[in-house]
Amino acid sequence: MSNFLTGAFDRALGRARRGAIGAARRALPQRCELCAAASGNDLICVACARDLPRLGPGCPVCALPAPGGEVCGSCLAHPPAFDATIAAFAYAFPIDRLIHAFKYQGRLALAEWSACAVLAERLRVRRADPDRLVALPLSVERQRERGYNQAAEIARVVAARCGVPLLSAGLRRTRAAPPQAVLPWAARARNVRGAFACDVDLTGLRIAIIDDVMTTGASLSELAGTLRAAGAAGVENWVVARTLPPAH
Repeated sequence: MSNFLTGAFDRALGRARRGAIGAARRALPQRCELCAAASGNDLICVACARDLPRLGPGCPVCALPAPGGEVCGSCLAHPPAFDATIAAFAYAFPIDRLIHAFKYQGRLALAEWSACAVLAERLRVRRADPDRLVALPLSVERQRERGYNQAAEIARVVAARCGVPLLSAGLRRTRAAPPQAVLPWAARARNVRGAFACDVDLTGLRIAIIDDVMTTGASLSELAGTLRAAGAAGVENWVVARTLPPAH
């Protein structure tokens, strides 16, 4: 089967899944994903939502903790290819549990919850609208294995809610590589070097990259560099969660 037909099949399957999930949510009372208490129309109950791990004042570029919310020393010394990062949560319990269920267990209903969390954080920090949204691409092999791209699922909801066009064609991952999660932090930049390609002219456009988790930022920085090479005037990251380095 050609990549085109495979992609069309995957998109159709994704639409069918999202439709079934939406119908089930409307028809059945919700139980909190974390504690199983009644949660009305929400996936997370009010009590659990209140206790989710948040980030304190952080570097506006990489979102890691930084005194006074100033640009951190690492970003000053070695500026990444992106300009800014917003992250709704710290990647810690129970956010890690939610994202794992979304990413690996087919809990696609969490895409809407994730998107709403990102948009709430964007509103809090008062970010201006970008010109386009993009989802961090998966390789064809990884997407076929998983059945969907969790970043694309979040990005679709974000685009629908904020009215910013989602760039869904012309951007791709050029090769499969070992998952970033299994590699030491220091090896991740090498693992994704040259991993993306963009065939779209982005001259003068401001782009926001959507992803679920930012760990070292290696994949996001590599993609941001690819987008800049295609003409993007600015690139920022909108992620659900930010992993804190071991020292934190």
